[in-house]
Amino acid sequence: MTVTDQVSGDRAAHSDLADPAFWRLPRPERLAAFARLRELEAPVLFTPPPGTARTSGKPFYALVRHADVMTASRTPKVFASAPGATTPEPTGWAKALFGNSMVNMDGAEHAALRRIISRRFTPRLLAATEENIGRLAGRLVDEMIAERPGDFMPSAASRLPLEVICDLMGIPAEHRPRIAAQIDHASEQVGVERRGRLRIPGRGTASLAMMQLVMARLARERRRRPQDDLVSALVCADVDGEGLSSRELGAFFSLLLVAGVETTRNAIAHGVSLLDRHPEQRELLRSDFDRYIGGAVEEIVRHSTPIIQFRRTVVSEFELGGRTFLPGEKVALLYASANRDEAVFTRPDLFDITRSPNPHLGYGGGGPHHCLGAHLARLEMTALFRELLTRRTVIRRTGEPGLVDSNFDNRVGSLPLSMGPTVT
Repeated sequence: MTVTDQVSGDRAAHSDLADPAFWRLPRPERLAAFARLRELEAPVLFTPPPGTARTSGKPFYALVRHADVMTASRTPKVFASAPGATTPEPTGWAKALFGNSMVNMDGAEHAALRRIISRRFTPRLLAATEENIGRLAGRLVDEMIAERPGDFMPSAASRLPLEVICDLMGIPAEHRPRIAAQIDHASEQVGVERRGRLRIPGRGTASLAMMQLVMARLARERRRRPQDDLVSALVCADVDGEGLSSRELGAFFSLLLVAGVETTRNAIAHGVSLLDRHPEQRELLRSDFDRYIGGAVEEIVRHSTPIIQFRRTVVSEFELGGRTFLPGEKVALLYASANRDEAVFTRPDLFDITRSPNPHLGYGGGGPHHCLGAHLARLEMTALFRELLTRRTVIRRTGEPGLVDSNFDNRVGSLPLSMGPTVT
């Protein structure tokens, strides 16, 4: 059954998730379309329009309900990430050249790589990272107040997660400006351009190649002379003989940068905008920061949902959400819809930092692919909002965020700001 079988008239034209035009609609219209899809009896099949298959991929079913997205996420033996969790799927030559990303792995291969990485995030490393995040956030806000930039994105939202990850990995300072430019270029290849064509994941191969070259050189150096950083820990074999090859390290670093930097920068930017649009919530948070910041971070992630969707491939027959899925079929896990599901969230469009419980899927729906960097993202958001909201100088946005049309992430291109009057 297709979308036009279940939704009629103009609503069908505005509910076709496979049409690039849908992702150029204003975000409220897209959220309304998700709400209509959640009311239907079973997941809908979407078929890319003629001429867009290269960028939109194969026909797919949209999982839009919270329960369905969670079930698919936690049933990886049925809903597989391989051969690719993004659209279009990565080509064979790209995997051979750059290595396979964790997001496209399943089973023992994924578990082994995740185990190697997870073991290196020791309590000592995380404690040192948390202290570093606090110092970085303070320095960045000091610089903003002194320099009075006109755009929040390059001055703080993008810089904090980039600096945190580079410090964590041990990336020398001289490489960071170039890496930042490569991240922007690689990230811009995902989603829908304002000119109307889909940006294709993988088009930023030159950017990825440059990042991997930096990591390959650093890996060789750290194997010869290990230091107290994550790269050394990842490439030097542990007592079980486990360590990452240079290509595996490069693939992980690319994922960490493009995913970790992009998702956190976007969550931070949306958070600034949301708190500015809801001054009562901002003042509540300011009134007792330590009490409310945990809930505020979770609500910002739920409300903005930095990653809109990931794809899965059905491996075996499975009943879900009123439909029997068959091997080979594609499904899209629509986190942006699941996080507004009325069956789970009371008044889901309301921004409420006291919302509890808040079982959002902003970091994934659980299972083996739950976001490795969720804890780091929470630390970064907490540290930066502490600096932004507890200073005497008030930092305010002066316009709407410049959103980038995308079917993959809720990306903010720019966020104009100004320094307000001193708080007395």
